[in-house]
Amino acid sequence: VQLQASGGGSAQAGESLSLSCVVRGVPVTATTTGWYRQAPGEQREAVAIVAREGGPTYLDSVKGRFSISRNYARKTVNLQMNNLKPEDTGVYYCYAERQGRDFWGRGTQVTVSS
Repeated sequence: VQLQASGGGSAQAGESLSLSCVVRGVPVTATTTGWYRQAPGEQREAVAIVAREGGPTYLDSVKGRFSISRNYARKTVNLQMNNLKPEDTGVYYCYAERQGRDFWGRGTQVTVSS
């Protein structure tokens, strides 16, 4: 399984950014995928996860602002981030699980200034 993330960058508080991750090696709708983030000095945390079956789950602090989606044809899992806050700053990692193993993409930086 290979994951290639893109997007992110810098934004002002209240603005929007989007992330996209191409997932190769497993259909995005056939496994658990999602996004994690890690702020400086903090542990990595799950931001938005969508399981093979069932709806997405979100970190409490991003509920109502972030939205995760999958595109089977494009093999992508996407994260739309609206109304960004400075505390959303961090390195965001694409994630996929297959046969009990975790796979990670290279992180992409998101920086939100006030």
